[in-house]
Amino acid sequence: MSHHFGRLIDHLHLRVRDLDASKRFYRAALASLGREEAIHEAATYFSADELWIDAADPPADGTDAAPMVSRVHLAFRAKHPAQVQAFHRAVLAAGGRDNGAPGERSYHPGYYAAFALDPDGNNIEAVYHGPFEASAESVVVTPRGDAS
Repeated sequence: MSHHFGRLIDHLHLRVRDLDASKRFYRAALASLGREEAIHEAATYFSADELWIDAADPPADGTDAAPMVSRVHLAFRAKHPAQVQAFHRAVLAAGGRDNGAPGERSYHPGYYAAFALDPDGNNIEAVYHGPFEASAESVVVTPRGDAS
């Protein structure tokens, strides 16, 4: 059975309470997975491939209520179990909270994962699905220059 990745999600936008804390967390997560080259950041955002992170807006009513942040489960693909273990160590050291130590899961044979909560409580996972061959390392999109 083959699986197709990269066809459904165009991008994922997280709204966070503390952008600097989230930058530390996601820099550590992506570096542990060998994805440093994907990182782009500025004072107001952090991005990597399809992931975009910025600060949640304060409440529109001017109250002191907490900003509305995202609550999602996001899984990064790892190339081997050692990357899953490195991810878990890195994100905990960067302020993440343990939400499941590295290990095999019963989701399907070969599913090896670790989970951590990011600074806003999003459940972030690194997962290795077992040995596989990808049809491409990544999808490259080049604008055609017309609107069609």
